Amino acid sequence: MVKASSARRYGPLRAGPWRRGALAVVAGALPALCFPAPALWWLAYVTLVPWLLLIRSAGSGRRAALDGWLGGAGFLLAVHHWLLPSLHVFILVLAALLGLLWAPWGLVVHRLLGGSPGVGRCAAALVVVPSAWLMVELVRSWEYLGGPWGLFGASQWQVAPALRLASLGGIWLVSFLLVALNTALATLVRAPRARATGAVGVLACAAVAAGGWVWAPQPRGAGTVRIAVVQPGVISGAHSPQRRFDREEELTRRLVGHRPDLVVWGESSVGEDLDRRPDLRNRLAALSRETGADLLVNVDARRTDRPGIFKSSVLIGPGGPTGDRYDKMRLVPFGEYVPARSVLGWATSVGKAAGEDRQRGERQVLMRLPAGGTAAGGLRIGPLVCFESAFPDMSRKLARDGAQVIVAQSATSTFQHSWAPRQHASLAAMRAAETWRPVVHATLTGVSTVAGPRGEIVGTPLGTERSASAVYEVPLARGTSPYVRTGDWAVLGSVGILVCYAAAEVLRRFTRREVRKPAPEHP
Repeated sequence: MVKASSARRYGPLRAGPWRRGALAVVAGALPALCFPAPALWWLAYVTLVPWLLLIRSAGSGRRAALDGWLGGAGFLLAVHHWLLPSLHVFILVLAALLGLLWAPWGLVVHRLLGGSPGVGRCAAALVVVPSAWLMVELVRSWEYLGGPWGLFGASQWQVAPALRLASLGGIWLVSFLLVALNTALATLVRAPRARATGAVGVLACAAVAAGGWVWAPQPRGAGTVRIAVVQPGVISGAHSPQRRFDREEELTRRLVGHRPDLVVWGESSVGEDLDRRPDLRNRLAALSRETGADLLVNVDARRTDRPGIFKSSVLIGPGGPTGDRYDKMRLVPFGEYVPARSVLGWATSVGKAAGEDRQRGERQVLMRLPAGGTAAGGLRIGPLVCFESAFPDMSRKLARDGAQVIVAQSATSTFQHSWAPRQHASLAAMRAAETWRPVVHATLTGVSTVAGPRGEIVGTPLGTERSASAVYEVPLARGTSPYVRTGDWAVLGSVGILVCYAAAEVLRRFTRREVRKPAPEHP
């Protein structure tokens, strides 16, 4: 009788574990619609509410943890679904493993919002639930677990107030505020005893966003620099590296007379080591002389001076390589190396995992153009390669070291017709807003774009269908953003909130145990 009554009361939320599990996967996958290509960014303000309500209705903490796990797996599958042609069934294994990170988050949600919570629990949920979410994002951002692709705050890359908040606390602050807003709405919907608390939470989130928009400092203009992007497009078949080089050379020659200060080629734009191929080196130097600009190319080849294959950003001047080289530090798991290859090497037989591990660079590099730009002594650029643009700490370090422009070289040819190119290009706006430094995102086949110091898109991006070169008038900025100065204070604050919450829980349980002890008998 009790079970039947419970099933009638909660409907599909309690009846049938398989149905509930499917609902958890779907609810967790909904936030993927906020990212490009759907780009339903406004959905981020409500998209976690179904998942939160499902977890709070769980009959036990174990069920809530399972709902968190399944929802997390659904989210990862939806955000990374374009990896399916490359990893095949292995993407299901990865989603299941990383989805476990949301199990503790599910426990926290159930503990604070489950049952009939009062004002105290709901008020705590407004800060504890987003703090726990941030810990999930922080852990999964570790490069060996796949990196920070699909952080919730990245869905707001085209929303000016959110970009202003990113300049204060990075993408972490944006994620925190989005989860807090969803938690407040869930409280407003399903916590009759604390609806006022939910309303106050919604107003507080709106006030923080408005306050950031009105009072956050802004970068000061510092002139412009002309940067050209060369995007050759999809080139396949036999001798594709050589044909790609020829196409990039042709597109670069079209820039003669346009007076760029820098020409940027995409990731893996040069397929052979320049020390082994002096003919390619000489052709690049000739292009630099003809255009009157230095070239930043990316060499994906086996080196002569060090063992192994490196992906390296190399600066080319009129006389050839200038000596400035940056070796990619953070590699794409399975795409550029296989973690624990002795154990997971079988992934190469079921997908397109790397047959040989690429080698890692040791440090980030700041390059200075000998001429060009408006700054005395030349323009200072900070190169990143491919998905390194997803890491907030890397662009923040380059800005702190003095980079005036951050250049991200990418290649998304494997995922040309998926959501990946637009998702990747959108990160340029977020990194630019965080650092007050323009970001040039140059690709071989994806979406090449330029974001100004406030995160605004400069000019017209080159879409996936384009094979072209384009010159952008890139605005420079003075000053240091609060996020570059203060770092990940939103993450540290979330850690402090969780520590206080854990201490309060321990104290509460200890106090309750003391109260329950029987009083001593008097003789």
